[in-house]
Amino acid sequence: GGGGGGGRRTVSHPAAAVSHHHHHHQQTIQANPPPQQQKKFCDVVERLQSANNYNPPELTLNINTARYFVIKSYAEDDIHRSIKYNIWTSTEHGNRRLDSAFREQKGKGCIYLFYSVNGSGHFCGMAQMMSSVDFNIVTGVWAQDKWKGRFEVKWIYVKDVPNNQLRHIRLENNENKPVTNSRDTQEVPLDKARQVVKIVHNYHHTTSIFDDFEHYEKKEEDMEDSSGRKEMKKNSF
Repeated sequence: GGGGGGGRRTVSHPAAAVSHHHHHHQQTIQANPPPQQQKKFCDVVERLQSANNYNPPELTLNINTARYFVIKSYAEDDIHRSIKYNIWTSTEHGNRRLDSAFREQKGKGCIYLFYSVNGSGHFCGMAQMMSSVDFNIVTGVWAQDKWKGRFEVKWIYVKDVPNNQLRHIRLENNENKPVTNSRDTQEVPLDKARQVVKIVHNYHHTTSIFDDFEHYEKKEEDMEDSSGRKEMKKNSF
């Protein structure tokens, strides 16, 4: 799989704002899937949550030796895929940047990624980069076909943290702009990244992408049914 729409810029295309996840709830009122399907969706979320212990109660990560990057995604669909398949991919430029950081960190520390969907108004979690980049594989799981490449990730925090909780943190390596105004694969200096991690860790969230997993599971199934992507996906996992 490749880790899908690493968003390339902070301005979102209008669709991102409109399709942003908290609107899907109206939809569930008109069309609940049949009970057995609904159970299947619950199972996916339960399986992921019990296997991964997201949002750990204690902050035990070794945050002082790590390097940190902001990941911008064009589509929340791709966050769903990333959490479900433990993979990501950025643009070719972003992948090169992340790959070389990963190699430089070998034996020194981790790479952590702060995720935000363009136009969403929040960060949706943090993951650790777990492998170097396989640049040419096409996984067929992303919302758009154009993404190539794949690397493994392990999600640690899955929670919506509003930009207003983080906006005061400014990045001296990006014209002193707020961390919330970052582009894809913007590196976050250590002292600022530590502040971000602590805020994400301590934030009492009321929403997360898990609230909408059912919606994205259904969309993924529809996409596969209509596109012959199943084959491609089967071959890449």
